[in-house]
Order: sequence, then structure tokens, then C-alpha cells
Amino acid sequence: MAELVFFSGTMDCGKSTLALQMDHNHAARGRQGIILTRHDRAGAATISSRLGLRAEAVEVTDDFDFHAHVVHRLSAGGRVDYLICDEAQFFAAEQVDQLARVVDELGIDVFTFGIATDFRTRLFPGSQRLIELADRVEVLQVEALCWCGARATHNARTVGGVMVVEGAQVVIGDISVSEDEVGYEVLCRRHHRRRLTAATARASVLSPDVLPFEEQQA
Repeated sequence: MAELVFFSGTMDCGKSTLALQMDHNHAARGRQGIILTRHDRAGAATISSRLGLRAEAVEVTDDFDFHAHVVHRLSAGGRVDYLICDEAQFFAAEQVDQLARVVDELGIDVFTFGIATDFRTRLFPGSQRLIELADRVEVLQVEALCWCGARATHNARTVGGVMVVEGAQVVIGDISVSEDEVGYEVLCRRHHRRRLTAATARASVLSPDVLPFEEQQA
């Protein structure tokens, strides 16, 4: 039976790479699908991976209707076996309902990829609805790492390397930006709570409770 699957993980954990790989695997078996995305860092109508992979995609807009789009394709004689939906956190809750209709009424597999929470640790509306409706929620096993080496679990928004906790939920940026630009960094929960990014950690002085090197050797 067809499924609605949500592949979730932090930034920099390979979601877009997996989406492109999944499309390749299905196409190699003769299946025909549609790739869709929204707000990809490489620009409109594109799905891109930090490994350098990219492909053309259908750009999802505010008024885009997934169910109507697939029905139109089928009515025109096209074939649709699956959908690959990247950056699904940016979809509206109503659009996720449309994806569920595609699965239930048309019998088409829908594979969605996205981050669950924003820079404030709040669920994106699209991700929340996917968690509520998906047949399966898969947490990606390729772990992104915090600057301290621990597993990264949270996405932080930064300006000039300094973490910010206020602003619009959606601001497009990347993990590699120049100073004073809006960017993102993945952190473990401990350092996200402390608002301690890689840049601020380098700039900070040793805490008074850290023993001097000489005393540690005693």
C-alpha cells in the first residue's frame, strides 16, 4: 500500500542527499515520480545537496495544491508513481493534508524530507502536521555534529556567529555564511540552551571552575 513518510533531521544531516538518492533508486526501477521543494538555498525550482548534487524540481508556492497537481498530471495522460518532497517543513498544514489525500485516494507514495523544529525549538507547521499524519516518521541516522563533537539536535540561527532567538520563523540561510549574514548552525541541546555557538565559544574565556593545567598534572 502507498505510504506517507516523513524523513526528519537537523540541518546538515543529508536530507536532500537522501531525497535525490531515493528518486534515483525509484527511477532506476522504472518508476516515474515528481520532485517538489520550497525555499531551497540554491534558488527556486531546484533541489540541492551540500555534497554538490542537484536536480530540477517543482517549486511549491503558498497556493500550490498537491492533490490537484497530481490529478492534472494523471488526467493529461502522465504517470506518477511517487512524490519526493524536500524542505517539507515550509509546507502549510493544509498542503500536508493534500499529500495525505494523494496517498489515500490515488495510491501514490509520498516521501517528505525536512527539519522538525525552527531556531526557537518550535515545530514548523508543516512538520507538525506530518508528524500527526504520516504513516512513518524516520529520523535520519547520519548524525550532524555540534562544534563540541556531540550529536547535534537543534538548529540555531546566527548573525555574525552570534545566536539569535527572535525573528520570523522562515529566513533562508545556510550553514556557511560570511560575517554579519544570517546563517544557521547545528548545536547539541546543551549548547543551544546556552546560546553557545562555535564563534562565541572561541571568543569566550575559560570558566573559573576549570583547573589550571599545572594543577591537573599534580
